Amino acid sequence: MQTRCALVGMPGSGKSTVGRQLARRLGLPFIDLDQRLEQQLGTSIRNYFEQHGEQAFRDHESALLAALADEPGGMILSTGGGAVLRPENREALRRGFPHVMYLRASPEEIFRRIKHDRTRPLLQVADPLARLRELYRDRDPLYRETARYVIETGRPTVNTLVNMAMMQLEMAETR
Repeated sequence: MQTRCALVGMPGSGKSTVGRQLARRLGLPFIDLDQRLEQQLGTSIRNYFEQHGEQAFRDHESALLAALADEPGGMILSTGGGAVLRPENREALRRGFPHVMYLRASPEEIFRRIKHDRTRPLLQVADPLARLRELYRDRDPLYRETARYVIETGRPTVNTLVNMAMMQLEMAETR
C-alpha cells in the first residue's frame, strides 16, 4: 500500500512547505488543495471569494477533496486551512487518508509568519491577529478531531518538521 497522508492546520502553519518536502522524500506526488482549486476555478482564491463568496468556494473545495479521497495511489495532500469546517470534508479526509497530520502553531506564531501575505482572504481585516485567534478557537477542535497525529510547528526548521512527520509514518507502518 502506498502512503496517503493529508496535512491539516491553520493558514500559515507550514502545510504546503512541509508537504512538498515530505512528498519529495517519500517519492510521492504532492497536491496542494488550494493550488488545485485555483487551477480549476481559473482565478485566485481571493478573487473567487470576492466574486462568489465563501460558500461557493467551500462547495468547490468539498467536491475536489471528495474526489482526491477516492483517487487511488499514494500522495501527500496539503489542505486549505478551512477544509475541516464541513463534516463531509472531515469524513473524506479520514476515509481517504489513513495518515492525517495536524500541523499546529499558535495564532501568534502564524501571524509572525504571514502578516505581510495579502493573498489570504480571511485575513484581510483590520486586526488579523484577532481574526487568527478567532479562527484558531473555532478550528483547533476540528483539526484535532480529524487528525491522527499532531505535530507542533512553533520554532522547528522545516527539515525537523519533515523528519517528525516521517517518524510518525514509520511508526504507523510498524503497528
